[in-house]
Amino acid sequence: MNKSKLLKTIIAIAALVVLVIVGYVYKDAIQSRIARTAAVVSGQEIKPLLDSESRYIRQIVAQDNSTSRTIMWQSDNSESDAIIEYRQDGTDTIQTINATDKVFTDDGSTTYIHEATLTGLTPKTKYEYRVGYGSDRRSDWYSLETAGASVYDVLIYPDSQSGDYSQWEEIVKDSAHRNPRTALYISMGDLVDNGEQDYQWRTWLNSIRPLSANVPLATTLGNHEMYTLDWKMREPYAYLNYFAVPPNGNEIFNRRYYSYDFGDVHYVVLDTQLYESNHEDNHDTHHPDLYDVQIQWLRQDLAANIKKWTVVLMHRDPFQYAFDRPGASRDVGFNEEGVLFMPIFDEFNVDLVLSAHLHSYRNRGHVRNFDRDASGPLYILTGIAGDARRPKWKEHPLDVYVAPDRDKNNYMTMTVTPNKLIVKAFLSDGTQLDESVIEK
Repeated sequence: MNKSKLLKTIIAIAALVVLVIVGYVYKDAIQSRIARTAAVVSGQEIKPLLDSESRYIRQIVAQDNSTSRTIMWQSDNSESDAIIEYRQDGTDTIQTINATDKVFTDDGSTTYIHEATLTGLTPKTKYEYRVGYGSDRRSDWYSLETAGASVYDVLIYPDSQSGDYSQWEEIVKDSAHRNPRTALYISMGDLVDNGEQDYQWRTWLNSIRPLSANVPLATTLGNHEMYTLDWKMREPYAYLNYFAVPPNGNEIFNRRYYSYDFGDVHYVVLDTQLYESNHEDNHDTHHPDLYDVQIQWLRQDLAANIKKWTVVLMHRDPFQYAFDRPGASRDVGFNEEGVLFMPIFDEFNVDLVLSAHLHSYRNRGHVRNFDRDASGPLYILTGIAGDARRPKWKEHPLDVYVAPDRDKNNYMTMTVTPNKLIVKAFLSDGTQLDESVIEK
C-alpha cells in the first residue's frame, strides 16, 4: 500500500472512530430527534419529546407519599406550557396538572426546571405519568406507586462525590438491578464534589436514570453542595433548585432540612452544615442561628410524629473520630452535632440514625446518653459510593463493626416490615458486609 492510500485509510478510520464516539455521546439526542422526525412525517398527533426537552425526569419525595408525589424535569429552552399527565395503572382517565417553567443559571449554564406535585392520590396504588408541553408533545409513560404497603425496600447511598463518576454510576445501576422492588432511594449528602460545577450535577443526574423516573428520591444536603468553583462557600443554590423536597415552613432555610412520611416510617432529614453556613469564606449571608432554628423545628416535628418508626438522616456524623496518623491530636468522642442532636433523638425515641461525611462504613450499635444502651437509637455511618477518599480514622470505642477495606465502595438497603427494620450494607459487587435488625 503506497503512502497516499495508507494516509487515506488512516483518515477514514479516524473519521469512523470520531463518528462512533459522537454517536455514543449524543445517542439520546440523536435517537430522540429521529423519533420526532418520524412522528412529524407520519402525521402523529402526539410527538415524542426531544432529549433537550426531557432531561433528568425524576420523582422526589413529598410530605405524605401515600397521597402525593413531586415530579421534576429540565429542558434547554423555556417551555411555559409544561404539564404532567397521570392516571391509575390500567385506566384511561387522564388527569393533568400544570408544571413550573423556572430558569436557573449556574456556572455559566442555563436550564429550565419544571416541577409539580401530584396530590389527592390513593394510598398503595399504582399510577403512571408522563411529562410534556401543550397538546402535542409528550414523554413516555413512567411508573409511580404511592406508599402504603406494610413491607417495602429502600436503597441508601452514602457520599457519591467524585472526580470521575463512573464508579458511582455503576453502583446505582447494579444496586437497582439487584433490588427491583425498591420503593424509595436516599442520598446521604455530598452528592457532588463541587456544588457550583454544572458538569458534576449533569453527570450525577444522568447517573441515577436506572431509578429516577420510577422511584422517589430523598436527598440530604452535604457540605460539598455548598462549595464554589474556587472552593469557597455559598448557599446551596444548585441543590435547592434541583431537588424540590418538602418545605419546612422556614423561608430562610426552606428545604435545607425537612421531613416526610413513607408507609409507617417518619423520616427526618437534617442540615448539618453550620460550619459552611457561618464560615468566613462564605460570601453569602451567614447563618449562625441554623442549629438553633432547626432544633426548635425538630422538636416540633418529632412531637407531632404518629408513625411507628422514626429514621433520622444527617450528613455530618454525630460521632467524633481521631485521625489515624502520627501527631494527630483530635480525640474520639462526639462532635457539636452529636452533643446538640443526640439527646433529642433519645428524648423522642428515634429508632435509626444514618450519617455520612467520613467516607467509612461503621456500625456503632445502639447508643443512649452517649453510651452503649440497647434502648437507644441504632447509629450507622453509611460509607462511601464515589471515588473520593478521606483520611484513615481510628476506631471509636462504640464501633461494633468497621468495613475492613476503606478503598471499597458500598451501598445500603433497608427493608421496612410491620415489626422490624432490617438494615444491610453491601460492597458494590453485592457482597454483604453487615446486617442489623431493629424490632418493635
